[in-house]
This record gives sequence, C-alpha cells and structure tokens, in this order.
Amino acid sequence: MRETTKAANVEAIGAEPISIELEYDFPGVERVHGVTHDGKAVWFATDGRLIAFDPETGAQLRVLDLPADAGTAFDGRYLYQLAQGRILQVEPESGRVLSSIPAPSGDGQDSGLAWAEGTLWVGQYQRRKIHQVDPKSGAVLRSIESDRFVTGVTWVGGELWHGTWDDTAGESELRQVDPESGEVLTRCVLPAGVAVSGLESDGGDRLYCGGGPSGKVRAVRRPKRPASGSRRR
Repeated sequence: MRETTKAANVEAIGAEPISIELEYDFPGVERVHGVTHDGKAVWFATDGRLIAFDPETGAQLRVLDLPADAGTAFDGRYLYQLAQGRILQVEPESGRVLSSIPAPSGDGQDSGLAWAEGTLWVGQYQRRKIHQVDPKSGAVLRSIESDRFVTGVTWVGGELWHGTWDDTAGESELRQVDPESGEVLTRCVLPAGVAVSGLESDGGDRLYCGGGPSGKVRAVRRPKRPASGSRRR
C-alpha cells in the first residue's frame, strides 16, 4: 500500500514571472532531457548521451555514451538516469551501468528524477504525478498528484520543486510544492515559448532547467521564501 496525495486547488496561488539569467548552447545537441548537478559540474541527458559541463564557462567536460531519454539525478557518488522504462545507476567516471531498477510507469511515461534523503523522486509527465521511490527495489513509497504535466524534479533547502510544460500552449512554470500535502506554495512563470524538461538545483539559489527541443540548458534564480517543509536534500 502506498500513500497518494492530491494536488490542492491552485487558482488562488499567484504566479510570478521569473527571468533567465544564463543560457547554454551545445553544438550538435538537439534535445535536452534530464539535468543534474554534482557539486561542480552540470550534467544533462540528451538522446544516447550524458554530457557534463562547467556552469561558469559552459565548457564541455565529459561525455558518457548510454541510454538517456528522461530525468537525471546525482546522490553524491553516482548518477541515476531514466532510460527506456528503467532507472540506471551509473558510475560518473567511467559511464559504467552498475545496476538498474524498474521506473514507476514501466512504459516511458516517467520524466523528472531527483535524489533526496536516500530515495529517488520521479516525475511523470502525462500522469501528472511525483513518486518517491526506493532506489534499491524501485518500489513506489508514496505519490503526489499535480494538476499540470510534471517534468523535472529537484530538492533544495528542504523545498521540493518541479517543472511543468504545456507544449500545446507554449507555457512552462517552476512550482514549489509541499512534499506532504502536495499543496502548491510557489508558482514561477517562465517567458512564453520557453520549455522546461529537466530541473536541478546547484544546492543554492540557482536552478538549472533543461530546454527540451531547444537543445539548451538555462539557469534561473530561485525565489527566496521562508523555510518550509521538514526535509533536506
């Protein structure tokens, strides 16, 4: 049995615009999926590759050849990559796949991926959910429902954030949600036409956003809010 929390009504939650601080282009990259940060480098998934770059210079640092079609995470030692309905545990130095577990959907509907408190957090795009997942077995521990398509997922400073992306409307948001109730606490609207696929924090105030079909990674500034929630990354 697992707990499922439904999203609260967000009509009363005011949305605020958020500006893009930095934008990174990568020759030959047509699509960005997941994004993560290992404390120094930013990693992103693009079809068949994981690429690391220096966020200060934009210089490419490493390329790992492996299936990589959705979210990416880092636990302080290993990378985790959603690929073909599974979550791969990857050694960042060599690109060797150490193990794999089934992703919650099993059919490629999983989108975002994050690591917090010894567990994985998996976003599901069309199913509009975020699952907390046991990294050893793949068992879903509990779920949060959203009223929007869920893309990237990240934890920072005890806050759970996720991206939304409505390709038809050309609208994307970054949302902070209560990890216990699913209540939407903050809504940040990106410029029209800017897509958010992956999402990751640098551990501070910067959030890195995968740009989906633009092939770009963008950085924005996380709004400062009073401490909320009790979890820490």
